Amino acid sequence: MTTKVSDHVLRRLREWGVEQVFGYPGDGINGLLAAWGRADDQPRFVQSRHEEMSAFQAVGYAKFSGRLGVCAATSGPGAVHLLNGLYDAKLDHVPVLAIVGQTHRSAMGGSYQQEIDLHSLFKDVASDFVETVTVPEQLPNVLDRAIRTAYARRCPTAVIIPGDVQELDYAPPTHEFKMVPSSLDLGEWTTVASEESLRRAAEVLDSGDKVAILVGQGAAGARAEVERIAELLGAGVAKALLGKDVLSDELPYVTGSIGLLGTRPSYELMRDCDTLLTIGSSFPYSQFLPEFGKARGVQIDLDPHMVGMRYPYEVNLVGDARDTLRRLIPMLTSEETRGREWFDTVCDNVRTWRDVLDRRARVPADPVNPEYVARALDPLLPDDAIVTSDSGSVANWYARHLTMRGDMRGSLSGTLATMGCGVPYAIGAKFAHPDRPVIALVGDGAMQMNGLAELITAAKYQDRWADRRLVVAVWNNRDLNQVTWEMRAMGGAPSFLPSQELPDVGYAAFARGLGLTGVRVERPEDVTAAWRTALEADGPAVVEFLTDPAVPPVPPHATWEQLESTAAAVLRGDADGGAVIRQGVMAKIQEFLPGRGRR
Repeated sequence: MTTKVSDHVLRRLREWGVEQVFGYPGDGINGLLAAWGRADDQPRFVQSRHEEMSAFQAVGYAKFSGRLGVCAATSGPGAVHLLNGLYDAKLDHVPVLAIVGQTHRSAMGGSYQQEIDLHSLFKDVASDFVETVTVPEQLPNVLDRAIRTAYARRCPTAVIIPGDVQELDYAPPTHEFKMVPSSLDLGEWTTVASEESLRRAAEVLDSGDKVAILVGQGAAGARAEVERIAELLGAGVAKALLGKDVLSDELPYVTGSIGLLGTRPSYELMRDCDTLLTIGSSFPYSQFLPEFGKARGVQIDLDPHMVGMRYPYEVNLVGDARDTLRRLIPMLTSEETRGREWFDTVCDNVRTWRDVLDRRARVPADPVNPEYVARALDPLLPDDAIVTSDSGSVANWYARHLTMRGDMRGSLSGTLATMGCGVPYAIGAKFAHPDRPVIALVGDGAMQMNGLAELITAAKYQDRWADRRLVVAVWNNRDLNQVTWEMRAMGGAPSFLPSQELPDVGYAAFARGLGLTGVRVERPEDVTAAWRTALEADGPAVVEFLTDPAVPPVPPHATWEQLESTAAAVLRGDADGGAVIRQGVMAKIQEFLPGRGRR
């Protein structure tokens, strides 16, 4: 039987170890779909409800597996739909390959149906590699380079294959002029910093009395080394959101997330330190880092294009985090020579903050405090759970209330901060780890945007997963809450109901209509039992919590002036009126009440 170009594409993907492709059909990839039929669905074609979800699923798969995520879409409209997920991959540095159809070569340039300029469309999002296959001999090199580039540069790449090319008989490149052969192997490699730069970094770190460490996703493979250097330097460790699962939150010196969605101990760590070590993070908000000139700095990052940003670091070490730390640690002064006052202060601040969070979660609300929903989940999470979070106010509760421990993993759209990623990320995670429970934390805005439709995908594929648990938790507050609070706190503007108010949808009822478990919670006393029901279900489950939109996602540096700005919004006619003031004041004063963690 003659091998077609489309057959070779799937064969090459299998040779690269690709086990599934997240996609949606269309006539621009009919040749590939026919090849999938001939290949007995290998690699597996995972059908989403929308191409954007396919891209998000590929990103989720890549984030939680460490392997290449692959998505496929038709020409024109399908290609356009991929963009948001691919930009999510680009900004969070995730290896994803998009395989996209195009109109036949004979029609290109003829203003044909569904024809758009795909190179122009993808030239930014897939700027590291985007190419169109026009002859069969071109295919191996283009596909292999797209995959190698995605892995090496941790980025999205795109391969465009016109419909008629997919149907051509495959012929490999020959040993001739202007033919480009290709091979499969991609050996392991690493980048290492020079000995001289390591010594300079050691001098900076040894000189500090109050050392702060900031870790991001680039430190994920260096857990033991980060723990060792933190203990050696007597340092506190804050985490960028993409690095939330890098280190266990059970360690007494881990201060939690940083930034607007972060914790008070992380804010204090950066405010008061005299030395900063950043490992594998490009955290963008410099106002949450030490004041310029107050602290000396060292940065470690694998990507030379990402060092020296955000803060005036004295030493920028380009290299793999684990290998760099292993070489740096022996150059540092022994921990016995350091005082313990700074370290003890950091640990004490962490204990105090945990009490503050507990008190905030127990503040009465109408009907349920959204912080309590996350707080109640935390002790119930299995140690091998994978947690995804959508954007919005729910990301605050994910960042502050969930304790990473054991082998737990977690992620969200860190840099693009796009809505709608939580549920498709979770589906991608299930295909990456079908034997582990996955929990998606989603606001009602994101759930209405696309989460409801992707419940259909979860229902369709649940039998493919050894552990069928996929819990989707919806914070139903009938409000686009994060933006509402930003309007109040930053500008003193009241909530604009035509843009912010959402309809009350029966999310649990929708799930039950699909044959899934669905639980609706309207009272705080039912929260824990609902979580248990969802986590014990034999299959996907939706647990819907009716939460109070007046409970503020108070940032760690929140001031009474910002509360005054919120009060001004109320005076200008905010719909939630007195509830906003009451909840805002109650959340803030929890920081000043005496707690068990204070000394």
